[in-house]
Amino acid sequence: MNNLRLKALLGAGCVSLAVAGTAQAGGFSRGTADTDILFDPGNFNMRAGVTYVTPHRDFDKNPVPGLVGTSYTDSYIIPSAAIKLNLSDNFRCAGTMVDNNGGAATYAVPKLSGKLIEDFSTNEKALTCGVKFQAGPGNFWLLGGGFAEDFRYHRENALRPLPGPNGSVALPNVNLDLEGQEFGYRIGAAYEIPEIAFRAQLMYRSGTDYGATGSVVMPTAALLGSQAQSLQAQAQAALAAGNLAQAQQLGAAAQQALQQAMGAAAAGLSQEFDAIGIGNLPQSVEFKLQSGIAPGWLAFGAIKWSDWSVQKELLVKTSNPAIGSEDIYNWRDGWTVTGGVAHAFNDSVSGLVSLTWDRGVGTGWDLSSDAYTLVLGGLVKDPIGGELRGGVGFSYLASASETAYFGANGEDQNQSVKAGYAVALNLGYNIRW
Repeated sequence: MNNLRLKALLGAGCVSLAVAGTAQAGGFSRGTADTDILFDPGNFNMRAGVTYVTPHRDFDKNPVPGLVGTSYTDSYIIPSAAIKLNLSDNFRCAGTMVDNNGGAATYAVPKLSGKLIEDFSTNEKALTCGVKFQAGPGNFWLLGGGFAEDFRYHRENALRPLPGPNGSVALPNVNLDLEGQEFGYRIGAAYEIPEIAFRAQLMYRSGTDYGATGSVVMPTAALLGSQAQSLQAQAQAALAAGNLAQAQQLGAAAQQALQQAMGAAAAGLSQEFDAIGIGNLPQSVEFKLQSGIAPGWLAFGAIKWSDWSVQKELLVKTSNPAIGSEDIYNWRDGWTVTGGVAHAFNDSVSGLVSLTWDRGVGTGWDLSSDAYTLVLGGLVKDPIGGELRGGVGFSYLASASETAYFGANGEDQNQSVKAGYAVALNLGYNIRW
């Protein structure tokens, strides 16, 4: 079998596995660190790429009528880069960077909770090394390294207008921003027979637990308006109990708080409180397998388990006990299965096709569902020894429904989305010396 063609196929296979994971429904998965660069020929290798993903999901049921028929999923970009250096014939290391998790949503009108915008991402920077031992007809590898993962989160919530004597007054949004950093490790093993492009690899990646810190900015008028409503409710309770003097005193205090709220709204005043967000991102185990199956042909596949069941909720607490939130997920574990074939048309051009199934992790608390992704990719070698890589992925996102939300009087507050789709475009470049 032609070694040059096999090497081209190996490169093209990386495009498939990179693009196939970009529109997953399981949890918040986005990109994966390009540790496969460790197996590339060459003493020094650099590889960089970017993937653009545009998903589309429409609400077909929502307790807020204005959201029915609208899409809430935002497009996003996944950058990825890797550099590999052979330190000796049998030992090499790779530095990688990728946006590995994320989620982004913008709602046409505020949700029942008031949420308008939600956006978070994690960026992983890692160093992974491999040591090679000759074993039989091929090589056995021990792999391992560490990573730093940076977490960023932004959310905007709309507030109801403040009622006043001359009509209601609109209030600015509540803004929450959090950042954090955690560390972890990956460890694995692989066996390869380069002559037939065979490689089997098992890799474990540890999870991360966050106590991301930041702040929430709340309009002062909203705080004073809430105080006025509380005082007014106490005044009504005192009046109902026949305590007229107390009711009058509380009513006057309520009016004063409302006047202060109107003044704060006119002045655009706000208050900032310390905030902390508590959540978990999963550990994972991935098995990859590839092999030449005929002259110029390569088959490849992968199966990945991620314990998304650790992500029960995103809990936000602030230095003001009255301000906080709880987003409940109660996810189950995720499974991702990929299979495909690649073909070297000649020594310079290769192509591939793959299919990925990603099991949705939702259990009725959110709108995560199964996704099926078809990927077409290719590789072209240039005259200076580099490789231009590209791919396009088409994802079918299954419909999903919530079942866990009901109001105080039993009214149905669950959401659902009909089947949607996503398109992913990938472009990258690889060069070696």
